[in-house]
Amino acid sequence: MLIKRKSIEAESNYRSGPSAAKTREKKRKAVFAPITLSEHDGVRYLHFGTEWIQGAMRLRKPDWLELEYAQQMMAWMLFKENPKEILQLGLGTGALTKFCYQYFPASKVTAIELNPAVITICESMFKLPANNERLQVIEMDAMDFVNDEAQQHRFDAMQVDLYDATAKGPVLDSAEFYQACFDCLSDDGILTVNLFGDHPSFNKNIKALRYVFGTVLCLPEVHEGNVVAIAFKPRLKLDLDYLYARAKVIQEETKLPAKQWVDGLAETQR
Repeated sequence: MLIKRKSIEAESNYRSGPSAAKTREKKRKAVFAPITLSEHDGVRYLHFGTEWIQGAMRLRKPDWLELEYAQQMMAWMLFKENPKEILQLGLGTGALTKFCYQYFPASKVTAIELNPAVITICESMFKLPANNERLQVIEMDAMDFVNDEAQQHRFDAMQVDLYDATAKGPVLDSAEFYQACFDCLSDDGILTVNLFGDHPSFNKNIKALRYVFGTVLCLPEVHEGNVVAIAFKPRLKLDLDYLYARAKVIQEETKLPAKQWVDGLAETQR
């Protein structure tokens, strides 16, 4: 079974690299793949008409992050305890959105999803709560959202998981896109993004992230090649003693394998 996680966005993309920052291509045309579901050993999976898994939910634990890569997407928790606002780009099964909504009761959570059918299936089959004063799931193009000046400096944490059914790398991966994400983050904001370590898109994304952000680190590869990158607005020097202490708290409160995240980050410093 392929585990590489995808979430629907659109067909075409923006050029990457510094020279693309001032050049916009034609507006992307949304092309949606059919949505299918499967279940195995008490876990419900979302697909876009292929064997690729777009997300998962354990039926007895609907708010738990079933996939390891999704757990790693929460690694920003090592650095932020009480975010005011959290942004998710690409809804998938709503796993990350639900987790943030449940675990951070004082935070506002916003999720952006282009495909209305994905939103509907999350509400009907993956127990996504209805919109309220703390939760907003918006049907919108992620690029349009991050380019909206009203969103600048708003979010303390951002999770980016933008794939289509073809599994050919993120559909938004340019320096222009990551610069817009950077602008949406607060001064010490953090972005996590799901990448493919064994795909040509990986180096392209890392290059664009490092062009924009002060510090970019990667956690160890999981599943069939998923690599979560963590991007920090300022330059950062890791305090491993603090991070291990913080990881212990996270594990006690959430059961997430936070110590493994710190182990992975420690490897990047050697």
